[in-house]
Amino acid sequence: MNIFVCISHVPDTTSKVVIGAGGKEIDPAGITYILNPYDEFGLEAGLQLKEARGGEVTAICVGPEVVKETIRKALAMGADKGLHIVTDEMRDSFGVAKAIVEAIKDRTPDVLFCGRQSIDYDGWQMVGLLGEMLQWPSISVVSKLSFAEDGTITAERDIEGGKETVASKLPAVISTQKGLNNPRYPKLQGIMAAKRKPIEEILPSEYQNRVHVLDLKKPPIKQAGSFIGKGPDDVAELVRLLHEEAKII
Repeated sequence: MNIFVCISHVPDTTSKVVIGAGGKEIDPAGITYILNPYDEFGLEAGLQLKEARGGEVTAICVGPEVVKETIRKALAMGADKGLHIVTDEMRDSFGVAKAIVEAIKDRTPDVLFCGRQSIDYDGWQMVGLLGEMLQWPSISVVSKLSFAEDGTITAERDIEGGKETVASKLPAVISTQKGLNNPRYPKLQGIMAAKRKPIEEILPSEYQNRVHVLDLKKPPIKQAGSFIGKGPDDVAELVRLLHEEAKII
């Protein structure tokens, strides 16, 4: 099978984020970048599918030269090769999806995995965009997945208040959720092998963003709580504060 996995190069959640001087992006100084955690579930799903059915796993990433670090991690985990769509420009979700589709549409893919979201922008848009552009079925937020011999997919996906089970056919786009699997850790042998695995570089076509970042702000610092009292005599004051200051009643 020809298996593709979309991966993102994102800031580690433990990093202290500082907004850049322009006010529209974060300052990369001192930030540690990692493979997007939700994409790890997609990569593991692709690797398990390859182990069960044979084939090849290609990890795809859009971004500048530095994203090769993340592609190398995917190769160390077991991907066979990398595909680096090289751009120094910040693209919106539509632009990223367009670049990925242009890169893979003539490579006869059987399935395309991605994480349910990236932990930096939290757009939740990629699976739908990729499915529409490829004219494939797309299944989002998958927490259980099986493949039948005839190419039928059965997937359990998280919905509000419960689970939903759906069936589809390959080729398809699948976004993965925590609980689908336990991503493997790169072993020393895999890390050494990753240095020899190929990473193909391609340039995307020109694109004008449809969505523009106007401003970035950190959330306001939480104010200290107030202690009103202990008994029923303080209820009236509590209600007044909730109404006049907190404005929630």
